[in-house]
Amino acid sequence: MSGVNSPDFSITKKMKLRKLNRSLHRDLGYIFFFMTIVYGLSGIALNHLDDWNPNYIVKFSEFQIEQQLTKENLDKTQVTELIQKFAPGEKYKNHYFPKENELKIFIKDGNISIDLESGQGEIETSKRRPVFHQFNYLHYNPRKWWTIVSDVYAVSLLLLAITGLFILKGKTGITGRGAWLTALGILIPIIYLLIYYWKVF
Repeated sequence: MSGVNSPDFSITKKMKLRKLNRSLHRDLGYIFFFMTIVYGLSGIALNHLDDWNPNYIVKFSEFQIEQQLTKENLDKTQVTELIQKFAPGEKYKNHYFPKENELKIFIKDGNISIDLESGQGEIETSKRRPVFHQFNYLHYNPRKWWTIVSDVYAVSLLLLAITGLFILKGKTGITGRGAWLTALGILIPIIYLLIYYWKVF
């Protein structure tokens, strides 16, 4: 019984716990490396919705038609020819006339509007933004089974945060410099809440 309470046993137990802590922190970091990239990049993208469209690349362009067009002489064949001339590479989907002198063409990646009287046209295309569209899709939690994956990741982040506190020892660890940095990290969201949520200041 004395051996169980001996200093050597206590030191060995602490060493095992510290080793387990490091191993857990390391392995979770490896496993969820890419998930952190996904949520980190998509989080930055979604924080700036007022500045850009993180999901789609939207483009506008204008063109001028020289020949006179009328509603009567425009069928699918003529409309398709207009697409090939002014929006090469796009595919015809449908068209209609919202007004007597206005033609609206729906293409694969957008639409084309043409004023038949002036011949002035505008093309609007919208294409999925590479990488960000897929990452944002995951960030929005699209399916129930992905909720499980997200929950596991969230719990793992908590474990990464807690285990990270005890990786280092001494002056740079949680009992030294790490304590001040941790306190700073706690204060930042609390100060923000005091100012903007509780309006203390």
